[in-house]
Amino acid sequence: MAIAEMRKLHLIAMSYDKDAILNAMQRTGAVEVVLHTDTENTAVPAFCVEENKEYLSSVESALCALCSKVDEYEKERKIKSDVTKDGFDVTYDEFITATSQKERCEKAVQDVSALLDARRRLQSELSTIRKAQKEASAYAGLTEPFVRWKDTAKVSVRLGLVSPQNVEKLEGALKDNELVVLETLSSTNEYVIVAIYAHKSVLEETETALVSVGFVRQPYGDVEKSGRDIYQETVQEEKRIIGLLEKNEEDMYALRTEIRPLKVYAEYLTFALEKEEVSEKLRVTKRTFLLEAYVPKFEEERVQAVIRETAKASYVAFSDPTEEENPPTLLRNNTVVGAFEGITNMYSPPHYREFDPNAVMGFFYSIFMGFIIGDAGYGLLMALVGGWIWWKNRKRPTGFSRLAGSFGFGGIFAIVWGLLFNSLFGFAILPKTVMPNPQEDMWSLVGIAVPSVLIISMFIGLFQIFVGYVCKAIQEWRRGNVADALCDGAVWAVFTVGVALAILGFVSEANLPKLALVGGIMAGGALVLAMLTAGRKEKFFGKFTKGFGAAYGVINFASDILSYARLYGLMLSGAVIASIVSQYGGGFVASGNPIIIVLGVLLLVVGHGFNLVMNLLGAYIHDARLQYVEFYGRFYEGDGTLFAPLGSKRKYVYLLPAENNKTL
Repeated sequence: MAIAEMRKLHLIAMSYDKDAILNAMQRTGAVEVVLHTDTENTAVPAFCVEENKEYLSSVESALCALCSKVDEYEKERKIKSDVTKDGFDVTYDEFITATSQKERCEKAVQDVSALLDARRRLQSELSTIRKAQKEASAYAGLTEPFVRWKDTAKVSVRLGLVSPQNVEKLEGALKDNELVVLETLSSTNEYVIVAIYAHKSVLEETETALVSVGFVRQPYGDVEKSGRDIYQETVQEEKRIIGLLEKNEEDMYALRTEIRPLKVYAEYLTFALEKEEVSEKLRVTKRTFLLEAYVPKFEEERVQAVIRETAKASYVAFSDPTEEENPPTLLRNNTVVGAFEGITNMYSPPHYREFDPNAVMGFFYSIFMGFIIGDAGYGLLMALVGGWIWWKNRKRPTGFSRLAGSFGFGGIFAIVWGLLFNSLFGFAILPKTVMPNPQEDMWSLVGIAVPSVLIISMFIGLFQIFVGYVCKAIQEWRRGNVADALCDGAVWAVFTVGVALAILGFVSEANLPKLALVGGIMAGGALVLAMLTAGRKEKFFGKFTKGFGAAYGVINFASDILSYARLYGLMLSGAVIASIVSQYGGGFVASGNPIIIVLGVLLLVVGHGFNLVMNLLGAYIHDARLQYVEFYGRFYEGDGTLFAPLGSKRKYVYLLPAENNKTL
């Protein structure tokens, strides 16, 4: 379990072999191309990135739309399939020859785009016809053609709608005019269809009266169709458009067979784009190109053999990275430790020249999570569910499966802590409790009553801080910095042990008062030594300021110890809620009343489920904070860059290893 040693690859080959060599490097999955150093008589090769980006974007846009429509179609009809699911297996031969599917994929993109355009047009037409249908529905009761209400030589006719509450107002406005006749044709709760026959000599005052009541004139003019005819036409047109939209959905769903080749093709285009972007890092002459890359040492021979096989007229050499160079970080952990890599990487990947902290951090992360959960029942659920997800995806780990794995391992420790605290879903199941009761038991610390589990959580924190300083000592020792290992690591580790012994000596229940003196001497001596050596790299005045800075650091040290009180706080809140849920739920179940029993079971399931989820959320966040601040703050440098081999960026497919495929 360590960070893989890197070697620097130096390659010179003929320009016509460049594409084949880059393909071969991608096949190995072990080459990360880096910016080539400036070399005399060389230049940066020409490359075309923007055009390839636009082309890839068009393919992915069509693919995304197709997958979305297929998902919608299957969801509406309750069809179960994995046709849109990512992560399917693809052989290297299928991947590298994806360009043979170019014509098929481009036709699929065109078909998807055409169907989307047609759908947008149909939806616009449907919106328009529905608006027209709503307007026509007001006149659907009219069976005579609108031409019936056509103006004559001396009479103007106005046919339209008035709200029911304004009909009487309109009648009142027109009743004194003998040259105007009002006819009510039909009515609903929303509107009344009226026809007004007015002599043209009084048309202006009639129009004024109509405007005052909000009269809306019919929009169809003097057509030979009735209101019912026009309404039926809109209904039929709506059906026609809906039918076309359904046909559009069917045609789109029929293209689901193109999803797989489109995804493989998109992945290849992504690789092709990456090769274009890599060109910016190369140097070229008239006939050759120069490339530099990082290769894990254990892959050196295989990479060299693949390049030699691909391009015999090439120069290949390897060297160790210089101190000024910053190689990428490749973590080589087993599946257990690998489950915790994501937690560290969220903070910062390890630097290439430091040791991998994930094994140690994962151990503490699991202990702390188990302590916070503090219940054997909760721990069993975590171990089973989280462990199952992690185990199922162990060969192809994802961020989610690794997180589930970290929860699963935390569940194992939760079982242990739960047995020690005698808690199974809030019930006490053992005749005797090993650990103190977190809600009741108190210890005397320098005469002050303090919750016993709070003191225990602080001792756990002191142990982690001690290990952090040991890690600092080991890291500096490996680098040959003996003085730093002793003064910045070992001395503070001794100080931490002294503090722990002193605190234990002040706990009355431990009955070890002499440890207070022993621990005080150890901590005091270590602090003096730390103050004297803190400014060893500084000039005269800096030696004093650094020394006082070391003494001031004791305040931060005390603050860090108190930070571990969050372990007790989170554990206590979860334990109290679990106890309350079990007390009331168990009481309901024991009542004997069937209805109350069902309510009791429901309370137990929902209550404990909610408590577990909230505890997991708090444990995940605060556990990570303790690792990042209190632990990593002692020794961890970070600022590394994870190893990213050429062609490793994939969104849709899982590329099978190329060992059993022919070389292309």
